[in-house]
Amino acid sequence: MICFSMRTLSVSFLLLLSVWSVCVWADSGRIRQKRAWIIDSFTIEEEYPGPFPYKIGKVELDRSYLVNYILHGDGVDNDPKNILSIDKSGYVLVHGKVDYESGPKILRLKFEARNQSNNEVDTRLGLEIKILDINDHAPKFQKSVYEVSVDESHDQGKEVLTVLASDQDDSSTNNGTFVFTIKSVTPKTDNVEFYILQQKESGTIYLRGCLDYEKAQKYTLLVEAKDEGEKIQLSSTSTLIINISDNNNNLPEFSGKTGPGKVKERETEVEVLRLQVTDKDVRGSKAWKAKYTIHGDKEEIFKIETDPVTNEGILTVVKQMDYEEQTNHNLSISVQNEIAYFSCKIKEKVPNAMWVLDKIPQNSDMSASNLYNSIPVTIHVEDVNDPPVFIPPVKDVVVMENIDVGTSLATFTAKDMDGSHVNTFKFVTGEDIDKWITIDAKTGKVSTIKILDRESPFVINSTYTTTLYAVDEGVPPLTGTGTLVIHLNDQNDNVPILERNAFSICIDKEPTIVNITAVDLDFPPFGSPFYYELLGDVKDKWSVEPAHGTTVSLVKEKRVYSGHHLLQIKISDQQGFYSIQNLTVTVCDCSITPNCHVRMVSQARMGPVAAWMVVLAILILTAMCLMSLLMSCKTEKKMIMMDDGLGHLITTNTENPGTDCMVMLKGQQAISQAPSSVYNNQTFKRSTYRNSTRHTYRGNFQRSSMRSSFRSNYSYNTNASYMDEKLAILIKQKLLALQTCDEELDIYEPRCYADEGQPTANDELDAISIPEDDFHPEMLKNLDSRFSQLATISRPDLMRR
Repeated sequence: MICFSMRTLSVSFLLLLSVWSVCVWADSGRIRQKRAWIIDSFTIEEEYPGPFPYKIGKVELDRSYLVNYILHGDGVDNDPKNILSIDKSGYVLVHGKVDYESGPKILRLKFEARNQSNNEVDTRLGLEIKILDINDHAPKFQKSVYEVSVDESHDQGKEVLTVLASDQDDSSTNNGTFVFTIKSVTPKTDNVEFYILQQKESGTIYLRGCLDYEKAQKYTLLVEAKDEGEKIQLSSTSTLIINISDNNNNLPEFSGKTGPGKVKERETEVEVLRLQVTDKDVRGSKAWKAKYTIHGDKEEIFKIETDPVTNEGILTVVKQMDYEEQTNHNLSISVQNEIAYFSCKIKEKVPNAMWVLDKIPQNSDMSASNLYNSIPVTIHVEDVNDPPVFIPPVKDVVVMENIDVGTSLATFTAKDMDGSHVNTFKFVTGEDIDKWITIDAKTGKVSTIKILDRESPFVINSTYTTTLYAVDEGVPPLTGTGTLVIHLNDQNDNVPILERNAFSICIDKEPTIVNITAVDLDFPPFGSPFYYELLGDVKDKWSVEPAHGTTVSLVKEKRVYSGHHLLQIKISDQQGFYSIQNLTVTVCDCSITPNCHVRMVSQARMGPVAAWMVVLAILILTAMCLMSLLMSCKTEKKMIMMDDGLGHLITTNTENPGTDCMVMLKGQQAISQAPSSVYNNQTFKRSTYRNSTRHTYRGNFQRSSMRSSFRSNYSYNTNASYMDEKLAILIKQKLLALQTCDEELDIYEPRCYADEGQPTANDELDAISIPEDDFHPEMLKNLDSRFSQLATISRPDLMRR
C-alpha cells in the first residue's frame, strides 16, 4: 500500500495507473516481479518565501526490509538544479524559490527505491511537480508613448489608434488576464469623446462627435492595462498623443477691396484691384489659402492671382480693352480654398452610442460652389488716344521688274479709331531696306523711286516687303502700321555668264574635254539652256560639244600646243540675249609635270583649309615686306660727298647683277639693245637718268670743286662739262655690264620706286660730257675715299693698276 501526506496548502493527486504483481515460489529459487508506480504530480507555489527546506509530500513503501530513495530529473540534476531532494524517510523537500515565468511550468522526475541489502531496484516511480503561478507581473504596453496625426474631418466610429499590451503571468488564470481603460483625456472638450474597444491583448481607440482644430490641436490620453488577480491586481499605463490636422471647416469671407478699379484702354499687365478675405483656418495651410474665380469674363480680359503672403486676390488686365467698344466691365469674383470645404456639427449626444451629427462631408455635392462667398466688381475703362488703323493692314501688288520710276503701286487708307471723321494723321514710309518706294503723306499713294530689280539681294522668292506708318497728331503721337508686299515678275535683263573662266588640261594625242557651265539670274524662259559659240580662230583647235545646254564640253584638238590660251565664247539665252566671255585654258605637258592639270584644278577647288593657308601666307609675306621697308627706312644711306658741298650721290635700291630688268633711257630705248657708240656722246636729262638707274645725282661739277676733291699735283684745264659727261659714260658702261638679258625672257617695264613729283617745264639740264681722250686714269688714284668707291665700281680695270 502507498500513502501520500501533503501540506494543507498543497493539493495532492494520486493516480494508480497500473499495478503489476507476479509471485512465483519455488524451493530452489524464488523469483518476484517488482512493482512499478507512476504518480501524477505535486505542486509548488512560485516565489514561496520559505523557510527552506520544506516538505511537499512523502513516498512510503510497505517493506520488511530497508530501502534507499533516489530522485533524478528537473529540479535535481536538471535546471533548475538543486531545488528538490528526497530524504531517507521518503519526504520530497524544496530548497529554494522557483519562477513560473523563467523556468519550466512542470518539473518531471524519476523516483527509485533500492534494497539496501543488495542495492537492487525495488520500485520505480514517475513523479511530476507543477509550478503554481502567482500574480507577480503587471501587464506591459508595447510602447510607453503612442503618437498619431488625425485629420480634423475624421469620422466618428472610425479607428484612431490601436495599442498592444502583454502579461507574463499565466494567461489561463486571472493573474494573466487584463483590461484596457482610458483614465484621462486632456484637454476636455464638449465636441468629442474617445473610447476604447479591447480584443484580447489589443485595444483600439475610437471617437464620437466632431474634431475641431480651433478648439484643440492635440489630445493626450492616458490608457491603463490592469490584470484581474484574485489577491492583488497589477497595472501599467501608456500615453497616447493624438495630433489634429487642420482641415477646411471654415469658409473664407470677403473683408474689403483696394485699388483704382479702372484702367486705360490698351493697357495690359496692370493691377486694378486687390480683394481681401478672412479665414479662421490655420494661416499658411491649404485650408487657409484662398483660390479666386472670375465670373462674367467671357473674353478672358482679366486674370486673378493669390498673394502667397497676404492671401489677397490680385486682379490684373491681360488683354487690351477699347473704350469705344465698352466703357466698363461688370464681373463677379468668388473665393474658396485650395482644398474642399467640410462641416461637422453635433445635434445630439447619445450615451454609449454614436452621436447624432449634422455633417457636410468633404468632396461631396453639398460642398459645391453655392457655399462659397462672391463679390461684384466693376472695372472702368478710360479713353486715351488711339493709333490709326490701316484698312486693310496688308496689301499685295504684282508688277513687272524694271518698271519706270514714279509708277504708282497702291493707295493705302487708314482710320482714326477715336471717332474723328477728319484724318488727323499723315503717312510715312517705314522699313524699306533698299529704298524702293515713297508714300504721299496725305493721300497714302505709294510710288516707286527706284528701278525694281527682281535679282536684288533684298528680294526673297521674287517678293519685296515694305512697311508704312500712319502717325496721328495726338499727345503723344501714335502710329499705325501697314504692310505692302511687292511681287515681281521676271524680265530678261540678265545675260548668261560662266561659272568658271579658267581651266587646265593635259596635252594628249587624243582630243581632251573639260566641262564648262554658265548661269543666268533670270527665271525660265529667260535662262537656260544656253547656246555656246567659240569666236576667233579656233578651227581644228577648239570646239564646244554640244552647242546647246547648261553644261557643255570644251574639246581640245591635237593641234593645240602647251601654254596659256585665251578663248572667247559667246553664250546666249533662249531669248537671244548673250554675253561674250573670256575663257583661259592652260595646257600643260603632264609627262614633264605629272598630273599638272589635276593639281591646278585642285588649287581652283581648294577647300577652306587651303584658303586659310593662302591667307596666312599672304599675311606673313605682307609682314615681311613691312619689316623690310622699316629696316630700309631706318638704315642710314651712304652718300658720296663732294668736298665743296655742292652736290652728292645717294645710293638707292639698284638691280643686282643677273636680273632681266631693263634700264630705260629717254625715248623708252633699252640700254641693252642700243649700240655702245650711242652712249659715248648721248646727253642725259637729269629726270630720265634718275628714273632709269634708281640713283639720284645732284649738283654740277665746277672746276674749283673738282680741284678740291682730287688729291693730286696735276693741273687740269678741262671744264666741268667734260667731267660730267665722262662720269655719265662711266656709270652707263657699268650698268650695261650688269645687264644680262636673255632673249627668251619677256621685257619688263621699269618700276617706279619713288615719286619725285612732276618734271619742271624746262627739263633740259646741263650735259655731262667727259671726252675719252681727255681722261687720265691717274686721276682716279687721288680721289676722296668716298668717291673712290664709285670709281672702283665704274672702272675696276683702272683701279687695279
